[in-house]
Amino acid sequence: MSKSEVVSMDDIRRLKERKIQRTILLIEDDETIRAALKRVLEGEGYRVLAASDGTQLSSVLDDSAVDLVMLDVGLPWINGFELAEMMKSHKDLKEIPLVFLSARTSDADVKRGFDVGADDYIKKPFDLEKVKRTVNTLIHLAHD
Repeated sequence: MSKSEVVSMDDIRRLKERKIQRTILLIEDDETIRAALKRVLEGEGYRVLAASDGTQLSSVLDDSAVDLVMLDVGLPWINGFELAEMMKSHKDLKEIPLVFLSARTSDADVKRGFDVGADDYIKKPFDLEKVKRTVNTLIHLAHD
């Protein structure tokens, strides 16, 4: 065996540590929240596609494979509930995990979120650790 064919323990360790980078679509109209979530989720190793409103949803989904969608409910032009209904009625998108992030915290709003297909509904203000746990769990469940 030549020296170039020998695999080092460092090479094996790097291969084990390397994981497929999953993509999250984040639609949040508040620039501060959007930037903070993007930074935190990228720190977790995710690729984050961020948009400020739902008008960009179809072009992003057409151009990229998305592993999870995070939606604010109170978006301009079209609200998060309507976007979720559209997404969950599409044969190629209905299996993508969906998480709502919202300041709309009434029982009726939370129920509606789950009724339109949400896998979780995180109320604002939220704990970033809860967001990370939710995202990691849903992506893990969807891909294992």
